[in-house]
Amino acid sequence: MTSFRRYRLLSPLAATICNLLMVYVLYFVARMVYLLLNLSYFEQGLTFTHLLEMLGGSLVFDTAAILVTNIPYIVLMLLPWHLKECRAYQQLCRWVFVLVNGVALAVNLCDAVYFRFTMRRTTTTVFSEFSNEGNLGSIFLTETLRHFYLVILFALLMWAFYRLYRTSRLQNGSYRWWHYDVAMLLSLAVATPFVVAGIRGGFTTAVRPITISNANQYVNRPVEAALVLNTPFSLYRTIGKDIFTVPDYFPDEQSLAAVYQPVHIPADTVAMQRKNVVVLIVESFGREYIGALNATLEGGHYRGYTPCVDSLIAQSVTFTHSYCNGRKSIDGMPSILSSIPMFVEPFFLTPASMNDVSGIAKLLVGEGYQTAFFHGAQRGSMGFMAFARSTGFQDYYGREDYEADERFGGHDDFDGTWATWDEPFLQYYATKMSEMKEPFMTAVFTASSHHPFVVPDQYKDIYPEEGIVIHKCIRYTDMAIGKFFAKASREPWFKNTIFVLTSDHTNISDHAYYQTDLGGFCSPIIIYEPGNADRQPAMQDKIAQQIDILPTVMGMLHYPKPYFAFGIDLFNTAAEDTWAVNYLNGIYQYVKQGHVLQFDGQKTIGFYALSDSLMQHNLMLNPAAEKSSFPQMELELKAIIQQYMERMTQDRLKPLAPSSGNTSP
Repeated sequence: MTSFRRYRLLSPLAATICNLLMVYVLYFVARMVYLLLNLSYFEQGLTFTHLLEMLGGSLVFDTAAILVTNIPYIVLMLLPWHLKECRAYQQLCRWVFVLVNGVALAVNLCDAVYFRFTMRRTTTTVFSEFSNEGNLGSIFLTETLRHFYLVILFALLMWAFYRLYRTSRLQNGSYRWWHYDVAMLLSLAVATPFVVAGIRGGFTTAVRPITISNANQYVNRPVEAALVLNTPFSLYRTIGKDIFTVPDYFPDEQSLAAVYQPVHIPADTVAMQRKNVVVLIVESFGREYIGALNATLEGGHYRGYTPCVDSLIAQSVTFTHSYCNGRKSIDGMPSILSSIPMFVEPFFLTPASMNDVSGIAKLLVGEGYQTAFFHGAQRGSMGFMAFARSTGFQDYYGREDYEADERFGGHDDFDGTWATWDEPFLQYYATKMSEMKEPFMTAVFTASSHHPFVVPDQYKDIYPEEGIVIHKCIRYTDMAIGKFFAKASREPWFKNTIFVLTSDHTNISDHAYYQTDLGGFCSPIIIYEPGNADRQPAMQDKIAQQIDILPTVMGMLHYPKPYFAFGIDLFNTAAEDTWAVNYLNGIYQYVKQGHVLQFDGQKTIGFYALSDSLMQHNLMLNPAAEKSSFPQMELELKAIIQQYMERMTQDRLKPLAPSSGNTSP
């Protein structure tokens, strides 16, 4: 009997273990929801065996997240204080446990919805990203109603979680207090190394605490890392962490610059052309939606949703392979306007954002240009105003400025969530440029083709629901772009202008090609120069990316001074030397010479033919496959990464470097 009582002193430990095991079930259910909601992104190559492999790997990250978030509960339950064995204290423990894990379940379910927009798990940078937005409540409510079944699932799971919770079964007076305290101290002593090891990811001293990038060891494609991870882990592992770590692939600056150098030294002897530069950054306007850029899609029958942009492309230069450098709006602006790609985390949200940064606007201000940035949202939204000012835009026009202009519709043109509707705001944009002194450089960031995916009331019958929810918004924004060019073409500055149209990033998709690791970065890059008869419209067989826009525009203007850009001048680079780079879930993707290379920072894990559009055949797994370009591509990618990390951490984003003109890896 005495022995039985002694074993009963372990009741708090047993209850704690049972309850923590129950949390694993919550994480498993949330992961299955994550998979099912986004199945089209994961189903390629998804076999039962591989799914089990990923689920096995996910236990490592779930264990870390569960133990970190439940440390308060574990301490409360195993505290060596016998007076805590009362009903009130046990209820307190129960509610702490339910609330903490309820929050964890909620963020996992929310992230299952958000994944389509980012193709990765959410990190703590999301709080900085949306810190200036006042409309998140309405966005959250809209998505809650749209995904009501997740709310029901959450409620059912939490009800079951509360009901199945196991309490300590000890009663005061059934034991000696010092026996109890000794038992709790021993329980803590036993539990502590297991908790520490679980959080670190293993017992051995050789194991470093696991990070987000460790998920890649369980996956075949970078996008799958999101399925292995969980959102609580991704959040707490990115709190206060150093974003950039400088690798040592190259021993010195000279050997590094010999492979890749982001300082451009123009060798052009032609006098600078003082043309206007107009950059349209169109929200979520992925390449997938544009009929003229998808001639072979759906057996050649695909028409897309952009008749106006299709007409523009017929008069412009585009590229057979064109990509964005990030998956968020705050990735697009630095890539397009300052030639800075997104590596690891959005540049806006890193300490490097305080560096001395240049850009198209700042370079042209030095040549006497007037510059202005336009964004139909409120001032400060997304941090765009701060970045625009830091990179040389002299003026900034937001929703407040639009609404103050009596020539336009004022607050009635607000979409109720994000910004002024695209149609009136692009008309405002064209009008304001006509009031600027030439030459000018401007950029506009549109907003209507964005969640919550609605169009103005007067267009609901014209652009009804079709395909996926964003399609009607793409049609509306395309119409707005068409009207913008119709108005601009009547202005005296039109034929003295270089227009560049691209998207900030891609969005939700309904074609398998655009749901692959690389396909999720397919954005249009359209260059339209109406006053230059020598610039023939063409689809050039080249690889292009957003960070190429700055050096390409500088080349078109014959800009004479050294400048800094991670990209290349597309018109003055041979097709075989064009390339693109992006970053997804800890993996760098490098596109060049008909191949895609995937690199985890230490080694190449994937090598695909660019013609393998669904990325089904990893050539690294085929000893007989042609891989002659692989070593050079890996070397070049290492040089790009090291240049990026060194310059970010050393505040060297200006042309203060050895005078080498080599910018093409």
